[in-house]
Amino acid sequence: MAQVACGIDIGGSGVKGALVDLESGQYIGDQIRIPTPDPATPEAVADVCRAVIDQLDVKPEVPIGVTFPAPVFDGVIPYMANLDQSWVDVDVRALMERHLGRPVVPLNDADAAGMAEVAYGAAKGHDGVIVFTTQGTGIGSAIIVNGTLLTNTELGHLEIDGHDAEKMASSGQKTVQGLNWDQWAQRLQRYYSHVEFLLNPDLFVVGGGVSENHEKFMPLLSLKTPMIPAKLLNTAGIVGAAYYAAHGRA
Repeated sequence: MAQVACGIDIGGSGVKGALVDLESGQYIGDQIRIPTPDPATPEAVADVCRAVIDQLDVKPEVPIGVTFPAPVFDGVIPYMANLDQSWVDVDVRALMERHLGRPVVPLNDADAAGMAEVAYGAAKGHDGVIVFTTQGTGIGSAIIVNGTLLTNTELGHLEIDGHDAEKMASSGQKTVQGLNWDQWAQRLQRYYSHVEFLLNPDLFVVGGGVSENHEKFMPLLSLKTPMIPAKLLNTAGIVGAAYYAAHGRA
């Protein structure tokens, strides 16, 4: 039987989970999705996570990783943007283990997606410093160095030219400000050039829905670092959470 882990991805609108084949990075069976409760308090969301693993019939020995739309330091969330503010300072590892009745590995959602791309996706087989950014309403980030994740990076909040980077260069701002591809590419150039200067990465991987249109903006950028689109898209959070729960490194 294939080695299996479970990933749960907590988002502002839905809590999704699936069993993952750790050899292939593919789902085993169907994904379960339950709407995020309103209000999305820790206890209410943890109850939904329990319902997810019950519907998936997750066996007690199967590792479980859970992603959060927030940084997670030693199991604790220091601040929260997209769920109820009652999450602040909550020990989510203890919370989830109490509700799920087994060990749980919590991590940031961008970190999970980055790990998935290194283990199974666009960055598989690449060594060195890999910078994964997910483009959406904001800019999420993950840095993986020779397979080891540097947790809770916030490259979307770099200050560039006096602005929070994601307020200038996210795909969400492209939509809000009505930027065309050329205009947005100029902002991406400034952003990724700055990240390149700071980190000297070996590879950029760009995720988020806009990565499906990578041919419209990546050729417009002039960087020393190769840049490629992510592959796993909507499965990355779940797959990365499952992988990290089982292995911790790519």
